[in-house]
Amino acid sequence: MSRSSEPDPRPAAKRAVALQYGVMDQAPVVVAAGMGYLAERIVDVAGESGVPVYEDNSLATILSQLNVGQEIPEELYRAVVEIYVYFLNFDPNDPGRRGQKQQAAPPSEAAAPAPEQPEENTQAKEETP
Repeated sequence: MSRSSEPDPRPAAKRAVALQYGVMDQAPVVVAAGMGYLAERIVDVAGESGVPVYEDNSLATILSQLNVGQEIPEELYRAVVEIYVYFLNFDPNDPGRRGQKQQAAPPSEAAAPAPEQPEENTQAKEETP
């Protein structure tokens, strides 16, 4: 059987990763990751819990390769810090943004140091087909 050069007609499975950064953590830690139905549940639970969701297809794909309980690698610090900073400045009372998932720009390639003032913070990242 030969392989066709045609694109796969099946939609890509949705991916979601939840991160947590606590006071005692050296770096954000993966606390949940999944594809398909599990990804949908991660996003649903985040929404029900008031945890902001940020869409970034490429970052979700990379983060989903990590194990639950694993700290993110240094190479991803900048991309994740940019998201944390965004959420620190996010106003949930802004009617123009209420209920919207935030779409990401491509993550930066350069690494950045971990945030200097760690706070207990959890967020979910989602990939859509």
